[in-house]
Amino acid sequence: MMKAIKLISTSIFVAILAFALHAYAAVTVRYQNNDSNDYTFDAEIAGSTKKVTFYGSRTGSVTIQGGASSAVIYTKCGKVTVSQGDKIYIKNGCISF
Repeated sequence: MMKAIKLISTSIFVAILAFALHAYAAVTVRYQNNDSNDYTFDAEIAGSTKKVTFYGSRTGSVTIQGGASSAVIYTKCGKVTVSQGDKIYIKNGCISF
């Protein structure tokens, strides 16, 4: 009986922990913006739309908060799918890898 209660308790704890970690998932990408302009693009992650800004003439990191390990960024050149840890380059308002 005690083994069953411990097993159920452990299973519930693991399920809650997995849900909590997934809820706080985010995608962080490194970028190099070769343009002097700042760019703000729409990004979609786990069904939610966010804004993401890349500052001009610099290298940095941006984090797109959401419940997934990849996100889609919409630029004037089309949509780009990025994953956790990707390094991207921005030139003329377009994203490349």
